[in-house]
Amino acid sequence: LSQLPGWSMRPDGSIIIATGNDDALGVYACTPYNSYGTAGESQPTRVLLKDPPAFTVRPKEEYFQEVGRELVIPCAAHGDPPPTITWTKVGSAGRSGAQVDGNSSLVFRPLVKEQHGVWECAATNQVASVSTATSVHVLGTSPHAVTNVSVLPLLLAANISWEPGFDGGYFQRFSVWYTPLVKHPPRAHHDWVSLSVPVGAQHLLVENLQPDMSYQFSVLAQNKLGSGPFSQIVTSVPRGFPVTTVPPEPPAMTVRVFLSPPQALTANETARGVLLRWEPPAQFSVALSGYALELRQDKGGWEVLDRSIPSTKTQVLVPGLIKDAFYEFRLVAFAGSYISDPSNTVNVSTAGMEVYPSRTQLPELLPQPVLAGVIGGICFLSVAVIFSTMAACIMNRRRAARVQKRRQ
Repeated sequence: LSQLPGWSMRPDGSIIIATGNDDALGVYACTPYNSYGTAGESQPTRVLLKDPPAFTVRPKEEYFQEVGRELVIPCAAHGDPPPTITWTKVGSAGRSGAQVDGNSSLVFRPLVKEQHGVWECAATNQVASVSTATSVHVLGTSPHAVTNVSVLPLLLAANISWEPGFDGGYFQRFSVWYTPLVKHPPRAHHDWVSLSVPVGAQHLLVENLQPDMSYQFSVLAQNKLGSGPFSQIVTSVPRGFPVTTVPPEPPAMTVRVFLSPPQALTANETARGVLLRWEPPAQFSVALSGYALELRQDKGGWEVLDRSIPSTKTQVLVPGLIKDAFYEFRLVAFAGSYISDPSNTVNVSTAGMEVYPSRTQLPELLPQPVLAGVIGGICFLSVAVIFSTMAACIMNRRRAARVQKRRQ
């Protein structure tokens, strides 16, 4: 064994081969012995070299697809013997309605909201098993439930925090719902109270709670398509005032937080899009966390375009606006859990801009009744011009004929 690099023998007689190669191929037998001799060799065993599975086609890290459409995710591997490909959804049993075709690809036909999540492709043979994962994002759905809801009990209050779920491809807002647990409620069902969460926040302080009473809390996410499922319900008991004979300490001074809105927001057209510039807030008593950019199109509702602009930035590029549209932009500043008032609003019209992709065609510029009226008016005007021209020509000819008769 000393002549073979990487080979060794354990005290129990086992052979350790650090690197399997052609030198390891063959038939082996073990002969135990001691001072009295040996009882003979063991039965022979054959060593064969096989290849573990190796992926030849890996799925991408992420896939984004609209709900109701088809999605095919490839996965292939080779080995000796050939491996078996299996697909599973992480955190759930089975494949949640997905199918596997003859090429070992995962097929969603059609894609549904419940298939959103992490999927794992595993290749297994007699030698080893390897796996790779991909994330499937189902767009065009209501939000998914928030996770990791926690409640921190405070004095006559509670601080609720959570981790957002996938937003379904649209901007989502949150609301916190809570209700007291009363042993003998006056009605058969107790009412839940809901509180809206500020834009961009993932926590909310619920105040004016009764001391030493149990409360149930849940978080609901909503987007333009509707509400997602409620989160799991968490029960907590707010703290009451401590019972003590020590004179209370004087109340602490209230620290007023100053956070003025961003200043001097301007918009300039560039070859790559609309460049927005601004000045930081003039007053802020706590460190800035960042900015959020809001927009609305054609006097519609305000929506958050980007909520993660760093506090060190004073400009941002907005590409890919729709041609022949009217936009309004404004900024808000964040400092911890505090949000400033919106900045001044800037207006941007993309009419005539050639750098933006246009989704507008002539029939869509005007409503059909107005467009029909315009076309009819143009046709009527054209016919009137033609008749006027013909009448003028006839009158000129008659006048010329009368003049010629008088001369004769």
